[in-house]
Amino acid sequence: MNLKQLKNLPGARKVPMPEFVPPQLATLIDKPPSGDEWFHELKFDGYRLLCHLEGRQVRFWTRNRKDWTAKFANVGKAVKALPVKTAILDGEIVALDEAGRASFQRLQQSINKGGGSGLIFHIFDLIYIEGFNITRCPLRERKRVLAELLEPLGDAGLLRYSDHIEGNGAQFFKEACKLGLEGIVSKQADSPYESTRTRSWLKIKCIKRQEFVIAGYTLSDKGLPFSSLVLGFYDRGKLIYAGRAGTGYTNAMRVELKKKLDEIVVDKRPFEQIPKDPDLHRAVWTEPKFVGEVAFSEWTDEGVIRHPSFQGLREDKKAEEVVREDPS
Repeated sequence: MNLKQLKNLPGARKVPMPEFVPPQLATLIDKPPSGDEWFHELKFDGYRLLCHLEGRQVRFWTRNRKDWTAKFANVGKAVKALPVKTAILDGEIVALDEAGRASFQRLQQSINKGGGSGLIFHIFDLIYIEGFNITRCPLRERKRVLAELLEPLGDAGLLRYSDHIEGNGAQFFKEACKLGLEGIVSKQADSPYESTRTRSWLKIKCIKRQEFVIAGYTLSDKGLPFSSLVLGFYDRGKLIYAGRAGTGYTNAMRVELKKKLDEIVVDKRPFEQIPKDPDLHRAVWTEPKFVGEVAFSEWTDEGVIRHPSFQGLREDKKAEEVVREDPS
């Protein structure tokens, strides 16, 4: 990487490599923004990770600063082969299904096997490289340098450049939904990298899907470990009931989830208000500790999700941070 080129990047600063940079987060909206000043990227169904390369050491951080380096040893080896000494890469680790689409459940299965085999790291931003912090550089410049860094690798390896289109976000979103993808992320091309939730990054989803706090489970009459998981979200520090998810599990997932939940069973329901759901009379309550990803069709007027399907645990999210996501 040409150091003179980096030095001349608008906003680049020569500084020591930071221990951790909190990620920039996108705001949920209901339709893509218009205008050629927006970059539009595919939204990946995986784990958001910040990858730090320093010399021969690679570390993977979750958005909440959990060190997940050991989970992605194979991807780490690929990062070490990059032709730079220091870098901070922002991207999403995914696992693909037979149709070539990102599968969150397959991702969890791969991680549980150890080493992170069969995974892909889609990299969409570069915020530090060869001694330069480039968070103040415009996104278009950061992505230009990132594309140059990853170009020799092609598009068939473990590390892949997350490309974009400029403008025409509505059509791009339509095509993403046709392909059964989760959605898109739209980013202002001239925006800096900000370690907070912003409106210069916007996410638009093809299907409704978000994290929920797991507050317990209901007993099964069919010999299953449990019938459904009881879900909630936080509003001003209070846990609010959001419904139950009874589908989306493999038998192995049900066994493993019940084992985890039985270790944190409590006598009292964690919800402040009593949910209006008669099936909860057979609920086993737990500490609101675990977070699950759930796809669903819509919210009812009563604030409960319809047709929920459990996708997997989100070990990278804190329960107290889970709120209802509504397009703003």
